[in-house]
Amino acid sequence: MATKKIDYSFLLFLGALLFMTEGFCQTQAENYTKKFLNGRERTGEFEVRSNIENRPNIFMITVDMISPDVYSPSRELKKHINTPNLDKLAQAGTTFNKAFCTAPVCGPSRATILTGRHQPYLTNGERAPMGMIRNLKEGDIIFPQYLKKSGYNIKHVGKWHVGAEKFIQTFGENQHGWDRWAPPLLDDELYIAYLDKLNVKPQKYSKEIYGKQHDRHTKGNSLGGWIVQEDNKPFPLQAHYSVFLAELAKQKLDAAKRNHPNKPVFLQLEFFDPHQPYSIPAGFEDRYEALKKVVKLPVSYQKLIETDFAKIEGEDNIYEVYRQYWGLYNEEMLKDYIIGHLLQMEVVDKALGVFFNYLEEQNLWDDAVIMLSADHGDMNGRMGMADKGVYFQPDIFRVPLYIKEPGDNSKKTPGVHDPVSSLDIGPTLLGYAGIKTPKFMEGESLSSVINGGERSKLHHVFQTGWHVGVNYGFGYQFQINGTHWFYGYNISTGTQELYDIDADDQINHFHDKDKDELVKLIVNKVAEVMQADNRWLGYWATFRLHNAAYLPKTNDDMQMFKPKDKH
Repeated sequence: MATKKIDYSFLLFLGALLFMTEGFCQTQAENYTKKFLNGRERTGEFEVRSNIENRPNIFMITVDMISPDVYSPSRELKKHINTPNLDKLAQAGTTFNKAFCTAPVCGPSRATILTGRHQPYLTNGERAPMGMIRNLKEGDIIFPQYLKKSGYNIKHVGKWHVGAEKFIQTFGENQHGWDRWAPPLLDDELYIAYLDKLNVKPQKYSKEIYGKQHDRHTKGNSLGGWIVQEDNKPFPLQAHYSVFLAELAKQKLDAAKRNHPNKPVFLQLEFFDPHQPYSIPAGFEDRYEALKKVVKLPVSYQKLIETDFAKIEGEDNIYEVYRQYWGLYNEEMLKDYIIGHLLQMEVVDKALGVFFNYLEEQNLWDDAVIMLSADHGDMNGRMGMADKGVYFQPDIFRVPLYIKEPGDNSKKTPGVHDPVSSLDIGPTLLGYAGIKTPKFMEGESLSSVINGGERSKLHHVFQTGWHVGVNYGFGYQFQINGTHWFYGYNISTGTQELYDIDADDQINHFHDKDKDELVKLIVNKVAEVMQADNRWLGYWATFRLHNAAYLPKTNDDMQMFKPKDKH
């Protein structure tokens, strides 16, 4: 008797159909290739999308120490500043209106941007006393390494400030970067040659802003000001260091495309401005007069005048240190500082125009990823302070964040008001390069947010450490009943700060009588964060002593006889 043959073709068709429908996403998600930063030793594993043709050029631009007055749509001064190129970037992409850095000091914040992790140290190298970490180490991984290893031609221009060793290891020795807080105006051979080509002599100040020492009479720290050439001729905008950096970035791109025409480029262009000391060239005289008519002293500064700059009740001692350090006792001088900050950003905007025009001329604008952010903020006169410092005023933790994706951006989200972090910059740029976010990074790609999605809940700790003075502290941000609160705990003194992030001039609400229930809620939430992560556990012992009235009593091992993590 013959055996009947069974036709399996229909079952095979069903199986294939199931695979294509239910299994399609999984197949797509797993379409990655493993690579290593060190192929010989098989270390630094990461994953790159298998099909990585036509990857976009990526241009990461940073400015240094910028006040929300310059870019935040809620600030009055934003209406009066001329930044057409920054506005152009905003129109072409997405603006994140509540972006935060993790630390209000240059080096640590830059370390966060590059590693995608909370900063591994708490001070700039120039001010670090013996025994403190002050730079990234050779073994630290920064996101440009993944771009380089996956085929990008990586370039850098401008400020670095996380350690020369890591910079050279990643970008190579033939780059232009400086590992210091201020630009090397007098010893940058490329800049000197640039000035010579323009037949321009080095700068000097024609009008310089100075603070006063504690006696309120003796000349104190310089905040920069308006510049001319050494021979007193006008100093042209074209010769400004920020414009020089933009021109140098153009040269880097030209060389990259000439030497490796088929490689995508990652270029990191880092301006020092609008950080003080200001250096405002010729051509901004009319702008100075226009801004002088609209710039007003911050409300918090006016209150200090009324009290003769006495310490504010409930204020941490560190504020008094910084007010004495900057010595902004003269009202007209402070107005010049505020105007100087706005004008210095207008100078940066001119430099951005040089770079953006080049991208358009070379047909590189449309299909590029362009990201602009900053390392930290600036007080811009509030609380009688300039610059930044180791305290918890939200303005020095806020940063601009603009992202333009490749191609048509007409349907992208124009403005995002939920909080995001500098932690997200690395993962976002890696995502455009087809690289999965490495597991050790704490941020996440913002591409989904740009396209209408939501970011996961932001677990973002703020830390202060060492700068002009020492003040270790822990901060956190919360959104409660529609209000975005920014909290800071100063560990040495126990002073606690609580601010409404949307306020223009910040007032500490921690001791408000009508905020007691809110304060109790926030203190307990902060206690959870500190205890949940060993990195923040060092704040816990004193935090619970300073907040004993708000926290439940426990018999926890405060002395840490049994360390949770010995490593």
